[in-house]
Amino acid sequence: MDSSTPTSFTPGKRGFLPASDPLTPFPPGDPWAMLDELGHDLPSRLRQGDFRAFARRLPIPFWDERRTGPGELPGLRLYYLRLGFLASAYINQVGQPAARLLPRNIARPFCHACALLGRPPILSYDGYALYNWKRFDTGAPIRLGNIDTLQNFVHLYDEHWFILVHVEIEAIAAQILEAVARIDQALPRRDVAVVDPALAQIASALAAQTRVLRRIPEQMDPRLYYKTFRPYIRFFEQVVYEGVERAPMQFRGETGAQSSIMPLLTALMKIPHRDSLLTRHLLEMRRYMPPAHQAQIRAVEAMPDLRDWTGRDAFNRVLERMAEFREVHYRWAQEYIARRTPDPRGTGGTPYMQWLKQLIDETRRWRR
Repeated sequence: MDSSTPTSFTPGKRGFLPASDPLTPFPPGDPWAMLDELGHDLPSRLRQGDFRAFARRLPIPFWDERRTGPGELPGLRLYYLRLGFLASAYINQVGQPAARLLPRNIARPFCHACALLGRPPILSYDGYALYNWKRFDTGAPIRLGNIDTLQNFVHLYDEHWFILVHVEIEAIAAQILEAVARIDQALPRRDVAVVDPALAQIASALAAQTRVLRRIPEQMDPRLYYKTFRPYIRFFEQVVYEGVERAPMQFRGETGAQSSIMPLLTALMKIPHRDSLLTRHLLEMRRYMPPAHQAQIRAVEAMPDLRDWTGRDAFNRVLERMAEFREVHYRWAQEYIARRTPDPRGTGGTPYMQWLKQLIDETRRWRR
């Protein structure tokens, strides 16, 4: 449903967030309205030992393929969000062994919706964060204090906070994409008078994002994160989607590596990360991004290199702000995950600590 082949870089007014606030709830009378109640009750249902038996009995209607125009996209995204949470809750229910089969009443409608969205059938960063928010005051900005989640796995506000920090970071990214659009327009003329201020705007936005990321500990306890809701966003390993595919399948879990912000900036700055399992993993993470976001990254990759003709300070400041953002992320990964488990794999199933450090070092080495 999303366009995947733009002819030029065309940023949305909200960066990678939806152009309009996410739909919530489904309109009365819609056959999918039952999913709103299910989503509301999910944290309580997951505390019951019979959750999986309950979930297998749910009569989930398929998304109507006739409702696939642009105006129907908010509804389809909400449908994907609700079923994505349900699927991950079923497979990774805390206190139960990981399931190896997603029952057909969930698997078939979920896979159908994901195919319409052009994405793998698992809850990813888009459903967990990009589409998972509402504003209390629709006339006020998309920022902490004015936003809340639509769906959670647990009743703890810690999970709300974890998601909402990412939502505000994505809202700030609108300034980055607007600056990238100005750079794109100025490239044929190599107009430094346009490009350097745009790079300064990107650096300023990155600093604002880092300030938001530093706020994670304000409302998120490391012990609660690791034990209560992080397990639900883990990868699917050898899972059979009943009624869809007999062979067991594997998919990466929700992870910040599925955000399009840093890949887009890496493409803009032409940072030469060495070929490794890390870079291949980052390329694989694009599969979990909305197709339109993948296309935006490709459009920026096609832009000429800025490094040799833009102002040294403006160029280097963007790289330093990228590295600082990644350093805060690295610190939280240590505090919230690495100190609490010998398992080197993150929710995406990768050796994240080693790779995060590599990204920081290679970003700084690219300074002029």
